[in-house]
Amino acid sequence: MTFMLFNFLKASLLFLSFCLLIIRPAFGVSCPDYDALEDLPSFSMPGDSGFRKSRNTWLSWLYQPYHFIHDQMVNPDQEAFVVGKFDYDWLLHKDLEGEYIKAYIYGTGMNDWEYLGQYKTDSDGKVFVPVNKGVGEYQIRMVVTGDLSMADGFVSVVDSRREAVLFDIDGTLTLNDFEAVGDYLGTDVADAYYYAQQTVNAYKDKGYQIIYLTGRPYWVGKDTREWFDYMELPLGHLHTNPYGDGPIPPDTQAYKSQYLNQLINENNIKIVRAYGNASTDIAAYESAGIDKAQTFIIGENAGDHNTQVIWDDYVLHFSDVVLNTPTANCSL
Repeated sequence: MTFMLFNFLKASLLFLSFCLLIIRPAFGVSCPDYDALEDLPSFSMPGDSGFRKSRNTWLSWLYQPYHFIHDQMVNPDQEAFVVGKFDYDWLLHKDLEGEYIKAYIYGTGMNDWEYLGQYKTDSDGKVFVPVNKGVGEYQIRMVVTGDLSMADGFVSVVDSRREAVLFDIDGTLTLNDFEAVGDYLGTDVADAYYYAQQTVNAYKDKGYQIIYLTGRPYWVGKDTREWFDYMELPLGHLHTNPYGDGPIPPDTQAYKSQYLNQLINENNIKIVRAYGNASTDIAAYESAGIDKAQTFIIGENAGDHNTQVIWDDYVLHFSDVVLNTPTANCSL
């Protein structure tokens, strides 16, 4: 009897351990809260106080604003320092120096916009806004008090082991690496590969964190966000190249490798699948340890270095791979 009881208890413990192994990720990791930012509450603009410096008044009269906020991804025990970059004109990018910016936040668990404070731009037209929030998705809005022009950005506060799907943009979601030029010049809207939109949105619906890692320089971030909105793509987490001031940022591979290693090693993000088109994408994903079996490349480099091939568009890939991908190990 004692022996039978022992075996029963042993079997019960093994079964319980197996159940905990399966269900622990779902209870330990929360899903991205995309719904929190679907319907934003009405936003009340601050009063127009005018510019502190007369040259900035002229700057706003002569040129259109081209502001941008760098998205941040942090863990709950980290403070996010959200960088807002404020300048004018799509070509000159004249920095807005020494002017006040009011910052606001809205997102998970909130009922209305929260005022974060007033900050003054430095000599590069930047402000640094500290944000401390719990796990969730948050939209940051910064308003120039001089002319009430503004910019939006996003902060994702994520659990360790949050599962994510990574996308390059140019030549991966768009048809080629030059589609961004028409967007930036305002002469054309970048065309996307057929079923690229459905592919990205399917991962969103399955509970994965969407991360866009692009070689585009930071000053085309405004156009990129507008393209996401036009294509009805999830805003996700956009990371542009913060280095260099020319049209082609330096060393895209090194920049992507560095950021991927930060996401994986510091933020403990689990990148379960990655999409790209260029040799720099392949090299950066490999250096970050992303599985080649889950590295999908479209275009002329498809299949290089044992990566997985996506043919002329995403239709077959969507039906054969994306639809059969299980939902993310997370809970709402």
